Formats: sequence, structure tokens, C-alpha cells
Amino acid sequence: MSKMRALLLVGTALGGFAADWPQFRGPNAFGVSDTTGLPTEFGPGKNVLWKTPLPPGHSSPVLSADQIFVTAFEGDRLYVIALDRATGRILWRREVSRPRKQKLHTSNSPASPSVATDGRNAYAFFTDFGLVSYGSDGEERWRLPLGPFNNPFGLASSPVLANGKVIQVCDSETGSFMIAVDQKTGRLVWRVERPEMTRGFSTPVLYQPKQGALEALVAGTNRFIAYDVETGKEVWWVRGLTWQMKPTPIVAGDVAYVLGWAGGADQGNQVTLPSFEQMLRVADANHDGKLSKDELPDPHYRDDFEDSDLDGDGFLSKREWEKYADKRTMVNSVMAVRLGGAGDMTGENILWRYYRSLPNVPSPVLYQNVLYLMKEGGILTALDPVTGKVLKQGRLQGALDFYYSSPVAADGKIFVSSQDGHVSVIRAGADWEVLAVNDMDDEVYATPAPVDRCLYLRTRSALYCFGKLPRAER
Repeated sequence: MSKMRALLLVGTALGGFAADWPQFRGPNAFGVSDTTGLPTEFGPGKNVLWKTPLPPGHSSPVLSADQIFVTAFEGDRLYVIALDRATGRILWRREVSRPRKQKLHTSNSPASPSVATDGRNAYAFFTDFGLVSYGSDGEERWRLPLGPFNNPFGLASSPVLANGKVIQVCDSETGSFMIAVDQKTGRLVWRVERPEMTRGFSTPVLYQPKQGALEALVAGTNRFIAYDVETGKEVWWVRGLTWQMKPTPIVAGDVAYVLGWAGGADQGNQVTLPSFEQMLRVADANHDGKLSKDELPDPHYRDDFEDSDLDGDGFLSKREWEKYADKRTMVNSVMAVRLGGAGDMTGENILWRYYRSLPNVPSPVLYQNVLYLMKEGGILTALDPVTGKVLKQGRLQGALDFYYSSPVAADGKIFVSSQDGHVSVIRAGADWEVLAVNDMDDEVYATPAPVDRCLYLRTRSALYCFGKLPRAER
């Protein structure tokens, strides 16, 4: 199946491409647009078609035919905001109740997941509330409170639309689950528990087999799982992922590229730990069937105790020790996965793996038969998507920063934004070349949207629309 045919099939599942950029990273989170005429050089004072100040938020701009949707926060307030696509004028701003303040990593925000849209309505998820939907006029359609969640970093997975349903993944240290709700009413259609998962941030992607039902593919702790969109039933999976999945996979035809890095060495630093029963025999001094930090004999175990105590009760249970032991054996990698099958497809479906210079947060992008990885420190790697062979690797001089925004591609170019606000424009290809590094003079966490000859880019304080201006207006 060709990449374009796969995207068209998924577009049908999304209700047709009524929206140009309908979710995080565009159609099926693929991160690629067919638009042309995008500017190479831009910034706060160059090629700005419009600029709209916004409250902070990490969510990325999502576009319907005439509106742009983002989420934001100010103090105790959460917002869903719609802007006019042509002018950047704010059309409506709706406040969402915030019944709690979830603990967050410093790199996260209360408004990290991106909105999904069917071309008219907006669907948003907040860690501190749950799901809510608004019509194109800002009228609330429904709400579904969820949580609280036991994820010390906060959640970041964005909602996706499939066959009339809103699918949301909520992975945490305990109580992980995924739900599908009716797109029109917010009524729960199904809920699937994911007890083996710990903290996770990856957004689902969709896959339509040649035969069979539409599938939602979810990357989580150790497993990449295909779920039947209609029932929530697990169809097939592969093992071998790391324990904390942040990037979102991409689907190209019948292959997915799944990236995960969760600290430590690239490869070869794995350790097999004793079983929980063995640990109890040698370390459970008071014979209570649990392990306290003081009872652990190895200083490495004690150093990892807080992260391993998933429920925060001051002890390691059997589940928590086994999760810790699994974590010490997992390998960071990007892997090519053949899609389809039934049950455990690890042996049959993993085509290749690459282990070095892996990004922490940014998702990969596949463009013109090259797979790109954007790692902190400004390291860009181009891989052959068929073999995993490195085509070129180098640093983006002038943008040797940390990266949370994911790369996107259009017009023969790759656009990558660093946390410090350096946006590199790269000529795409196996022998890629940096064309420009543009300074936004503000932080950037959101992923840009290249649509209709414009680049929509959100900084910490504003949303910009960049385009090529007539020479007299530059």
C-alpha cells in the first residue's frame, strides 16, 4: 500500500479531510504537507502575515478550513481558543474548569495535548479536566471529566478521531487506560485498561488493513499495540519498546516507524535483576512482603527507588519491582514495524532497529523516502527507511539546543524548532543541507503546521502565520 493511499484511507476514517491539519502533526500525525511556496527565512520581523498574542500552552496549532484551534492556560484557568485562519483574529475563547493541578514536569504544561477537529467541531483534552468538545461557534457540545492521573510528568497524548469516535490514551504509573467516546455525544463507547503501561505520552495513529477493521496503534511501555477501533480489542502487538514512550509513531503504507528513548545508554547497558521473590528472601528484613528503600541492598536500586515506587506509598510491591526489572532490560531504539497480524508479532514484524543518536521527545518524520530524527543538541539524522542505514548525520549549527517540537516537512524542506526558538529550515534529502536558522526570540514547544503556502508557528507567547510577502512589503 502506498503512503498516499494509506493517508487517503485514514482520511476517510477521519470523516474526509474536511480539515487541512486536523490534529497533532496533521493527518494521522504524519507531519507532512503537500503545500508549496513556503518561506525559508522568517521571524518576528520578517515574512509575518499576522501575529496573535496568546496565553502560554504547548499544544500545536490545528486547522480546519477557516479556523485554527489551540489550548492554553493562565493560572487556574484552562482555555480552548479558536482563531480566524485568514487574519489570526480570536473568534472565541472558552474556559474549561480546572478541578485540580496535576504535578507536571518542568517541560510540560497544563495545555500540552493538541486539539482534534472534524472540520467544524473541536475536541480537546486536559490533564486537569478530561475531554471537552465545542462547535465551530464556541458552543459547548459535551464534556467528559477524567482523572486524576498518577503520572508525575503530566499527560501529553492528544485525542484522535476515528469512525465517529474520539480516542484518548491516558497512560500513568498506575491505572492506565484508553477510551473511545461518541464524537457527537461524548458517550463512552469502550474503555480498555492498560495495566502493564507506566507513564506515556505518545498519541495514537490509525492503520487501515487491506482487509479487516480500522486499527488504532498505540506505543506504550514495551509494546506497540494495534486495537480494533470499533471494540477496543487488542488485535496484534510487537514487544521491544522502551519503558517511557514520548514520540508519536508514523505510519507509511504497511510500515510504522516507532521511536523511543528513555534515558541511559543507547544499547548494551541492560541488566537482569533478581525476581521479586528472590529479593524478598535476601532483603525483606521485617517479612512484610514489600521492599522499603532502606531494605534494598544495592545503591543503584536505592537511587531508582522514587521512580520505581509507582503508587508513592514508600514501598516496592511485586508489580513495581517487576516494572523496575523490566525497565533495566529495555532498549532504546527506532524500529520499522510491518503492520498487521494477530497476537504477538514481534518475531515476524520488526524489520530493523537503529539505536544511536535518538531523540527524547520529537517524533520522526518520513519525507521523500528519507526518515529524519531530531535529537537534542541539534543532531539531525537521516536514515534509509527501508534498511535503517544512516544516510547523513550532523549538527544544526546555530540551533544546538533542546527540542520538544517535532519536525514537519513540506515544499522540499524540513522545519524543526528548538526550545530556545531557533527554527531551522533544511533542504530535504539524503544529503540534507541547512538553508536558514530563524530566531523567534521566544521559546517554542509546539509543532508547526505548514498549510496552504503558510507556516503556522506557535511560540510561548504568540501564534504566527508566516508566508512569502510581495517584495514591496518585505
